[in-house]
This record gives sequence, structure tokens and C-alpha cells, in this order.
Amino acid sequence: MRRMLLLTLLWAISARAAAQKIPVNKYGLPVLTTRQQYDQLVKADSNQQLVNLEHYIPGIQKDVRYATTNNFTKQQLYTRTDIYLRLPAAKALKAVQTALRKKGYGLLIYDAYRPYHVTEAMFKIVPNDLYAADPRKGSGHNRGVAIDLSMVDLKTNKPVAMPTDFDDFTRKAHQNYMPSDPVIAANRKILRDAMFQHGFKGSSTEWWHFYLPDYKKYPLMDIFF
Repeated sequence: MRRMLLLTLLWAISARAAAQKIPVNKYGLPVLTTRQQYDQLVKADSNQQLVNLEHYIPGIQKDVRYATTNNFTKQQLYTRTDIYLRLPAAKALKAVQTALRKKGYGLLIYDAYRPYHVTEAMFKIVPNDLYAADPRKGSGHNRGVAIDLSMVDLKTNKPVAMPTDFDDFTRKAHQNYMPSDPVIAANRKILRDAMFQHGFKGSSTEWWHFYLPDYKKYPLMDIFF
């Protein structure tokens, strides 16, 4: 027992020391900006590792809108379509995928880890923190533990019907909106229940957005992988 406590204490000291080396930005937020800083953090705590979801979760699908102009900014914000999450978030999402496949569905990812400067660009276009994260606080996406997603029907391999498209800023995208179509309401509930059952929390204004509640354990990052 004492050995376990000692190891826990040493891990906390090591992780804290690594975090203290992270430079702060103009808002006073610690933000990792180099691969070297990231590697040091992962060396101190393996849970800080970013995992490629396509490699980690069999059968996962993606539609990375920010690598196109088909998003609310009408600009291409990413040059690649790789999707990453921190290891604990990836593990939880893998469990979600397994649970959904038993019901005939699979996950469709719109966005996962997002470099911090992309959040800054988004907020300039939509300066409303109901829909775009305020860079003075940062986003769960910048920490690698938030995910934007929907589902596909495994029989048709097509996205299921949801209350709105991704990045819709109307009331219909809110979690408390009641769709008139029972199929749409059921689809949203299946996704929400699976995410909640495996440790994620949801957004009140975006049916597609989920995150780990302990997101503050993971520093903000502004690195492309």
C-alpha cells in the first residue's frame, strides 16, 4: 500500500513538473506548441498520449469537415484528416463503438483533437461561446478529450438521420429539442446514451459534441500531428 502511495506521489510530482515547463500564451494559458514538449508530457504520463482513432478503433468512419469548406467558417482549417484523442478518451470511444455495433450502428467522426490556433480562428468568425470555444479558456478539443460525432447505419453505410447537420447553430441542435420525427429522436438517444454510459458528457447546444469531464487534466495543445 505504501509503495502504491509513493508511486502515485512520484507520478503527480513528475506530471506537475512537466506541466510547469509548458509556456503560457497571451491569455496566461499553458499551451504546448512543440513536439518536444508533448513527448516530455507523455513520458511523464502515458495517458497524455494522443491516439490515432482510425488505427485504434476498428471500423470507425470520419467526415472531417474542417479539412473542407463544408463547415460554419466556409474555410479549410485543416490540411490533414487524421483524427486523434488522448488515450483515456480513445479507450472510452472504443467501448462506445463496440456497444453501438451490437445495435447495428457505427461511429462517424466530424472532429476530435483540434490545434489551439484553429479555435482562435473559429472564435473570430463566431464570437459566441455557446457555439465556438473562447480562446481565453480553450476547448476540450484543444486538450484532446472532446469529440464531435454522429452514427452510420451498418446495413446501408450511410449516416443516420439526426435533428440537424453538424455545426448547425439553431435551436434544433440543442439537446433539449424534441424532434417531431420519432426515428430522429431515437437515433439521437442511442448515441447520447452510449456516450454517457462510457463516461462522456454532452453539450446543451450541440447534439454531436461530447467530452471527458476531467478535461482539465490534459493541457491545451497547438501542434499538428
